[in-house]
Amino acid sequence: MKLVDPILAFQSELQGIRRDLHAHPELCYEEQRTSDVIAAKLTQWGIPVVRGLGRTGVVGIIQNGTSTRAIGLRADMDALPMQEMNTFEHASRHPGKMHACGHDGHTTMLLGAAHYLAQHRHFDGTVYLVFQPAEEGGAGAREMIEDGLFSKFPMDAIYGMHNWPGVETGTLSVVEGPMMASSNEFHVTVKGKGAHAAQPHKGIDPVMVAVQIAQSWQTVITRNKSPLDTAVLSITQIHAGSATNVIPDDASLVGTVRTFTTPVLDLIEERMREIAVHTAAAFGAEVDFHFKRNYPPLVNHAKETAFAVEVMKSVVGADKVNANVEPTMGAEDFAFFLQEKAGCYIFIGNGDGEHRDGGHGLGPCVLHNGSYDFNDHLLPIGASFWVKLAEASLPIA
Repeated sequence: MKLVDPILAFQSELQGIRRDLHAHPELCYEEQRTSDVIAAKLTQWGIPVVRGLGRTGVVGIIQNGTSTRAIGLRADMDALPMQEMNTFEHASRHPGKMHACGHDGHTTMLLGAAHYLAQHRHFDGTVYLVFQPAEEGGAGAREMIEDGLFSKFPMDAIYGMHNWPGVETGTLSVVEGPMMASSNEFHVTVKGKGAHAAQPHKGIDPVMVAVQIAQSWQTVITRNKSPLDTAVLSITQIHAGSATNVIPDDASLVGTVRTFTTPVLDLIEERMREIAVHTAAAFGAEVDFHFKRNYPPLVNHAKETAFAVEVMKSVVGADKVNANVEPTMGAEDFAFFLQEKAGCYIFIGNGDGEHRDGGHGLGPCVLHNGSYDFNDHLLPIGASFWVKLAEASLPIA
């Protein structure tokens, strides 16, 4: 690996920052302490700071030279509403809140790059450091855009990075085009007619209607969309009834739909609605159908992805770069940025968990698990990538 030496020398300080953030997790739009820490560090290093975009977002501005070119580097800040199972020294001090997705590490890697870039301005243009709140379901990226991120801080491209457990530590991966899926949810209520379970003919059983709808929805995936289009339709909750001898008045179906393209999503939503409405009607029931689109598909731009791949190779070596990684049906609100601005999103391997200190939970080191912890060995790697990407994007003439 060809890492930046001053960043390597700063690694212990970066680890301290990361573990402090891990010990003080904050949920979406509550990242006040986190943003305070970020703003204080940037100010200490002589970097101008703008706060308040997306409520708790922070933007640092590093300029050099006379070029009008600019690049955005993004890190997410929020934690998850879950209990940490680790007991090591930097475990969460807030019950029910945990950095189980590595946003503490993402923030620290960008801070590491900021520290170096503020001292070694080997670029011509502007680097915008985008510390984004509320990635975990709060659509913080969209909020920052609506608050004027791209109009107040005009940039040519924006890049993001996420750690990926189960992949060799420090390897970098990306793919052009769809890399992460859209995230959508449905809440459907079947309205029947309650009755005594021993006299079902006097009612309209919403449970049986819900079962018919659930089974029929799977034909949307197998018979309506093209087999070449990837999609997931998962019913994750079915709720009905309160007693063994009562046919309830209603039953509900809840779940998620994931796709890599909007046209496929349009098709699935339309067919789900039609099947639910007409199936219920066939049994004399009615439905309330609610379909919510949360995050769009994350689609990497071709030019920026190819550019990032070359920078990745220069940092970790070609043998540690996967430029055709398998897309995931997980979702990321960085997708909102890529709808508005050219750029790409990459993964950095977090390893299998051997890095964890004694006192970690007995569970696996995977995202959204109570035994997860970010791999601090990634800090100089990710920070070096950000620096090399900025310098390559804004070369000195």
